[in-house]
Amino acid sequence: MNITTIGLDIAKNVFQIHGVDANGKVAFRKQLKRIQVLSFFANLSPCLIGLEACGGAHYWARELLKLGHDARLISPQFVKPYVKGNKNDANDAEAICEAVGRPSMRFVPVKSIEQQDIQMVHRVRSGLVKERAAQANRLRGLLSEYGIVMGQGLTQLRKRLPEILEDGENVLTMAARQIFADLQQQLIELDKQVSVYGEKILTLHRSSAVSKTLGTVPGIGPITATALLASLGDGKAFDKARQVPAWLGLVPRQDSSSGKPKLLGISKHGDTYLRTLLIHGARAVVKAAAKKDDVQSRWINDLVKRRNANIAAVAVANKNARIVWALLTRTESYHAPIPAGS
Repeated sequence: MNITTIGLDIAKNVFQIHGVDANGKVAFRKQLKRIQVLSFFANLSPCLIGLEACGGAHYWARELLKLGHDARLISPQFVKPYVKGNKNDANDAEAICEAVGRPSMRFVPVKSIEQQDIQMVHRVRSGLVKERAAQANRLRGLLSEYGIVMGQGLTQLRKRLPEILEDGENVLTMAARQIFADLQQQLIELDKQVSVYGEKILTLHRSSAVSKTLGTVPGIGPITATALLASLGDGKAFDKARQVPAWLGLVPRQDSSSGKPKLLGISKHGDTYLRTLLIHGARAVVKAAAKKDDVQSRWINDLVKRRNANIAAVAVANKNARIVWALLTRTESYHAPIPAGS
């Protein structure tokens, strides 16, 4: 049986596969238990295997690559148009098999274990930051029920909360003080955990020559550099620099027709976390450019005057994404823009 292409629909325990031969004729439709997957593919000749980029997909892709197969990950949004009939595992596997064979299909790069380790540190820290914000909001909301309101920001909360707990003249009962003291201790613990994972990211950044190179780009610090490294790897999954900001959702949406181009707002497709980091870093660059007179600062200041600071920040983030691709693929050092004619 000469199998050339297989669509693999992964799950926790039950996997569905759909295989076709060189003529596109269906060779098999099969359901496998998790424990049977690797042994099944180990007995097959090397072929093209498509998987949806979802939880656990990078692990299975790495394992299939070890067996000599050409495993490729596809974003689920590109598989959906090929689903025929109702959604079920068999139809999903057939759709993946059809999608992976398309010559113009775009694939998700398979992450190495090292990349997943870095990404996990970022996800844990991001989750802790969200939990800290939720805890702070909980404290503010409960304090407001007792008529105690304070300024915005964690700094204000950290400063005022001990004073409120020690003030014997306010309306807080002993029971309420104890609860607020417990919530304060939880907030302190979350601060410590966020700092610990921040140090882990800083250590990863310092131990990677590539990450340190990315960190030399204005607007990209250790957190953004390591996050980019975890997601982009060597950058060779993209053919051109402009594909990276498009992948991150840093380009306008289009609604063009009849040869009339119409650009809308920023698309915001792709990785929200990476896009947020790049834009926040770009905001700092835009703010600092107001006091500078170099080539890039003049470009930024002119853009701020013509449009506004938010659009300038997205433009800088877009430019930084393209610079990152160039640094990853060419293994060069970052050089600041040189004035024309120099």
